[in-house]
Amino acid sequence: MSGLMVVDDEEGVRRSLKRALERDGYQVTLVQNGEEALSVIRDNGKKIETVISDYRMPGMDGLETLKEIGRFNGDITRIMLTGYATMASAIEAVNEGIDGFLTKPFENDELRSKIKEYTLKKRLKQFVSEQVMHELQKDGNALLPRRFTVSVLFTDIRGFTSFSEKFDPAEIASLLNESYFTPVDEIIFRHDGTLDKHIGDSVMGIFGAPISGEVDPLNAVSAALEIREKMAEINRKINDTGHSINVGMGIATGEAMAGIFGSPRKKEYTVFGTAVNLAARLESLAAAGEILICEKTMRHVEEEIATQKVPSVAIRGFSPSPEVYRALQRKKATGKNLDNNPNVG
Repeated sequence: MSGLMVVDDEEGVRRSLKRALERDGYQVTLVQNGEEALSVIRDNGKKIETVISDYRMPGMDGLETLKEIGRFNGDITRIMLTGYATMASAIEAVNEGIDGFLTKPFENDELRSKIKEYTLKKRLKQFVSEQVMHELQKDGNALLPRRFTVSVLFTDIRGFTSFSEKFDPAEIASLLNESYFTPVDEIIFRHDGTLDKHIGDSVMGIFGAPISGEVDPLNAVSAALEIREKMAEINRKINDTGHSINVGMGIATGEAMAGIFGSPRKKEYTVFGTAVNLAARLESLAAAGEILICEKTMRHVEEEIATQKVPSVAIRGFSPSPEVYRALQRKKATGKNLDNNPNVG
């Protein structure tokens, strides 16, 4: 049974919604204002999957209530309900990441249908990148396989097998979700990347598909630099527990086929091509804290990013082996500054 909260200052509306929604198997909690809603979420947030809040209420309004709930638990589906709908309030709600917007009066069948629709979209976002979702909503044909120039980023935890053998599986799962996958995924999104997949303890991000731009290689390298900084920050916090997460990364740029691939039972948006294979090889060669990039990526970012050529290395599957560079740091206004970088040597 799914937990659902209704936040409305009108008792009649709360009771009406409860009667309608309990028929669909929801376990409904009723509260009359934003402050009470936040209190319930703090105490019982894991049991609430959906919140429907009136827009206009005394004290904290519905938008602020839903924003605060999102800050506390981003997995909760948040739906705005109002009889005073305006385009401005609808746009504001969407801009704040609210999952749905309903206006009074409404039919109960419409309400139930919309809740299911918004919840499904919310869950899909956990498996499909926001960019892919946006393109699907515009035109499903836009995601048919076609050629793109992409920059592919792979991250992987160094020594994960021996690391994971030291701790309880539940402890490892919690650590990975909170201190690795969540920050890495957020950084990829923030730099306009598409999260392709998690492969064990690896993360694959695409920059340049399904939406292409001139700065895709720079976005990929910038994301990698931020991931390294974030992992260092996290390790400083958890170092005393012996849970350090040491990540190596590889980035390659080139042509690839990108689109929805798969069978009738399972499909996914992904990319295939030499750039993908090379990025994976570079990641496997990278030491902890090291970001290895191909020459094409380096040429795209050299004005912004300080790099260092790596002595010739054999890369399986590539003959001759391509040139490889370390991405070190963003250049200062006065030029390169490599003296204090731990990866220079």
